[in-house]
Amino acid sequence: MTTTIRPDITRPENCKTMQEVRAGVDALDRELVALVAQRARYMEAAARIKPSRDVVRDEWRINDVISKVSAEAEARGLAVEIAEPVWRELVERSIAYEFSVWDATRTD
Repeated sequence: MTTTIRPDITRPENCKTMQEVRAGVDALDRELVALVAQRARYMEAAARIKPSRDVVRDEWRINDVISKVSAEAEARGLAVEIAEPVWRELVERSIAYEFSVWDATRTD
């Protein structure tokens, strides 16, 4: 499985300077931020849809996400030692965000 590299950045294997490496990392970071922002909007939707605060944290779903991410990481050649802790932190921060949105949108 391969990933499409944007034509305006140098592929990692073709980089000859740190400037090329940094330009590639910066471009990818911008794309990652956009994707995480989109993911956060799904957390907002989840907070809107879930009927009670006690269902915001779902251990089964957490394990499901981590399992799927680990499999995708392996398929794409990303070390699970990188992917798994990054996604665990992302999931934990997403849950905290979902709690804050859930609380902000409910009145006592």
